[in-house]
Formats: sequence, structure tokens, C-alpha cells
Amino acid sequence: MCGTCGCDDPAETRTVLLEQDVLAKNDRLADRNRAWFAEHGVLAVNLMSSPGAGKTTLLERMVTDLGGELAISVAEGDQATRIDADRIRAAGGNVVQINTGTGCHLDAEMLAGALPVLDPPPGSVLLVENVGNLVCPALFDLGERHRVVIMSVTEGEDKPVKYPHMFRAATLVLVNKVDLLPYVPFDMPRFVDAARHVNPEVDVLPVSATRGDGLDSWYAWLRRAVPTAA
Repeated sequence: MCGTCGCDDPAETRTVLLEQDVLAKNDRLADRNRAWFAEHGVLAVNLMSSPGAGKTTLLERMVTDLGGELAISVAEGDQATRIDADRIRAAGGNVVQINTGTGCHLDAEMLAGALPVLDPPPGSVLLVENVGNLVCPALFDLGERHRVVIMSVTEGEDKPVKYPHMFRAATLVLVNKVDLLPYVPFDMPRFVDAARHVNPEVDVLPVSATRGDGLDSWYAWLRRAVPTAA
């Protein structure tokens, strides 16, 4: 998948050692980020999903809906282009683009480099839109308070059991694009059962970033989380 985490290396032993070294370094930097967030009273939320699940559309909607209530900053991760950052900026958001090149995930060092540019104020929310991928981002701690997985109903209800580490790492799963449920074969109870089989503690909220379904519940979840960052 990428040279950074070693998963494209055919030598199994070397791959394991490389991954251990990379993750250990990342964890040290993530702890620094975590301390910075705690000191500055910033709630950091890592948003992870496969490409096309609707992360950027959801962020645009959040900036529009909550911009007058919460100070929101966005760290936008993609392999290339500024397309998503430009969308967030056009919606009125404070955003910085992080391009990873061939890398398939953000890491703690990348996020640390974005913090001086974003300069999130105390009591604010930092939303990290990770690179679209249901594998590598789950391995890399960024120092965030919560990990939120965004699933779309077009992806199928079997994703939690096919990508268990991603769902095991999550505090919350947002099932997006529920406005399409009449048109796609997606079994919501089966998906919830699969998610809780992997992670019995995970919360699941059905939403539609375009139509607005369930967003009040998501925003309420976020508001409850904000004081815990201080």
C-alpha cells in the first residue's frame, strides 16, 4: 500500500521491524500532539473513511451549520491537489491542506506541522480529514481525542468485519448517505450488528450530509465532546 508503513515490502521480517520503528516514532509525536491539544483546550477528531464516503461534504455542512457556534479548524489530508481544502475554505472554514504524495495516511508529524498554520483557539474543534483508506489510517495515532469512521450505505454492510482494525479503533461510526437507502441494498441492522461484533462499545449514527438526516444527533455528540478536550 505504501512505503511509509512498510506494507509494500515483500520481506516479512524487515516489514515488521520497519513498521514497529515507524509506529513507535509516530506514537511519541502523537503524545506531543495530545499534550498540545490538552494544554490549549482543543478537541481533535480524526475522520476516517474510504474515498467517496462523504467526508468533505459532511465537513462543508458542519462549517456552514456550526460556524457561528463552534470555532472549527480542518486539517485536510489527500495524496494530491487542494480540491477539498478549497471546498472547505469556500464554505468559510479555517483549513490547511496536507498532501502525502504516495503516502496512504496522515501521521502525527504531518498534523503537528499543520497546527501553527491553523492556530486553533482554545475551546475549539479540530477536524482531521484523513486520507481516504480503510486500512493504514487506523494504524497511526495522531494524538486525537476521538476517531470517527464515516461509512456510506453504498459500500455495503460487511465493511466492519472486512476491515476490523478501522472499526475497532473508532469511538463513533457515521453511516452517511442514508437518503440513498431506497435505492441500494444496505441492511442497517446487519451493519450495526457487524460494527458491534468488532467493537461492542462503538456508537452508530445514520446521517445524510446532503439532506441533513441525523446531523442534529452528530452535532449533539460533538458538543458533548468539546468540554472533555480541556
